[in-house]
Amino acid sequence: MTKDNLAVVAVSGGMDSCVTTALANLTHRIALIHFNYGQRTESRELKAFNDIADFYNAEKRLVVDFVHFHQIGGSSLTDKLIEVTKADLTSTEIPSSYVPFRNANILSACVSWAEVIGADSIFVGAVYEDASGYPDCRPQFFEAFEKMADIGTKPQTQIKIITPIIHFSKAEIVKKGIELKAPLELTWSCYQNEDEACGVCDSCAFRLRGFQQANIEDSIPYKIKPNYI
Repeated sequence: MTKDNLAVVAVSGGMDSCVTTALANLTHRIALIHFNYGQRTESRELKAFNDIADFYNAEKRLVVDFVHFHQIGGSSLTDKLIEVTKADLTSTEIPSSYVPFRNANILSACVSWAEVIGADSIFVGAVYEDASGYPDCRPQFFEAFEKMADIGTKPQTQIKIITPIIHFSKAEIVKKGIELKAPLELTWSCYQNEDEACGVCDSCAFRLRGFQQANIEDSIPYKIKPNYI
């Protein structure tokens, strides 16, 4: 199949964005973008991004430094004085790891790059399962942002924001990744460790539960592997 269209894919280095990259790669030439924002695992996430970009032989790659998130703070990911709380998968409260309006900042940069390089789509690995804690992971947020981007770009610019796994459970994401032979072993999800994943932060817990529900072993190293099902 000839892939005539170019897509920008936002890649954190985590499992969700890796599977999203695999899906985008089925239909588009891909340009991968990553964001450093002073997060605790910044260097490990950057390594995962570059490993994923190498794996898919991305046509273009861009790393953006958002220093303002660290300066603003307000999140346990960007302010080391705020504790990364242990996972509570039943909670509907906004967790300490929420980075205020991060996805809007990310999407703004993606739209800018997409308009310049002629991409017709932006793929984002947002998951609605996370939306109970993260308001900028809701489908209506991405729908509204696409409308805003259409108003705020050149008349000839038409960019779709695609969230292909937004209604997937983590188990379904794991299974889709295996089906597409996505390099899940190259990804990193832990919010606080860069050598061994902690196994107890929100991100580790959602990831581990997904693998456990899919009855598949997660191959990245963990300090501990609680049973979340």
